[in-house]
Amino acid sequence: MRIDILMCTFRRPQVAETIASIGKLRGVDQHELRLVIADNDDTDSARQVVTEAAGLLPIPLVYVHAPARNISIARNACLDAAGDADWVAGLDDDEIVTPDWLAEILDAAVKAGAECAIGKVIADYPADTPHWVRELDYHSSYPELEKVPTANSGNAIIRWKGMPWVNERYDLARGTTGGEDTEFFLRLSRMGMRMVAAPKATLSESVPPNRQTLEWLANRRFRMGQTHIITAPTPVARAKLLVTASAKAAYCRIQERRHADDETKRNFWFLRGQLHRGVVTALTTDRPQAQLYGGDPA
Repeated sequence: MRIDILMCTFRRPQVAETIASIGKLRGVDQHELRLVIADNDDTDSARQVVTEAAGLLPIPLVYVHAPARNISIARNACLDAAGDADWVAGLDDDEIVTPDWLAEILDAAVKAGAECAIGKVIADYPADTPHWVRELDYHSSYPELEKVPTANSGNAIIRWKGMPWVNERYDLARGTTGGEDTEFFLRLSRMGMRMVAAPKATLSESVPPNRQTLEWLANRRFRMGQTHIITAPTPVARAKLLVTASAKAAYCRIQERRHADDETKRNFWFLRGQLHRGVVTALTTDRPQAQLYGGDPA
């Protein structure tokens, strides 16, 4: 089989470290592998870094310049370049794969007879990370498919060739706000794509200082809430979601005040409330989502 590993990059020199980790993959020698990288900058700023790193790769690398400043454009360019690959696997440009990552995530899908598997992303926190950030660990992601059948693109594999969704692409309107991968995977699951968790398929992702602030996490959780309303496709479902999210937001505010003297618990309830407040705002107002992509990366 041919497996294309797809990765978008935007002004992040550390992409060379991600590429180097891909070069250490094992357990997939029987398959044909390619790495496809889409550069989402206005200019082809990543070309030199990617080309130099590719010189040490044991697999072919395809570089695509896919401007500009819209992650959906880059994700779609990767899918276009994948063409008739049997499987496509997604990575972010700040993630480091373990040697068995690809073998594990493919094995999880094949053994379950599924068309998609989702792995774990484990946050790599620096030594000076605030204790509450480390304890709450919102930067890691674990598959919770039993709750909502969707995923992030940063650790996923999808059966591609000949599938009903081979012509589906990421929503350009969500390409600057985020949530494009949530909507994409939910759409494919509604087309019949079966998803399973691949807990042994792990990646690590470093967490820079500006992502360790309460403000950054609050904005992210609020936006996640705004995106979550796509899980309620009918007016009745949206009405039910509004009632439950409003009640949960109020409950979280009460708990936040109850734990005012405990930084970790206070922030936990505040951030949990942000998720529900994002849902309520998206269902009741025309407030646009914040732009998360397009500036310099963290």
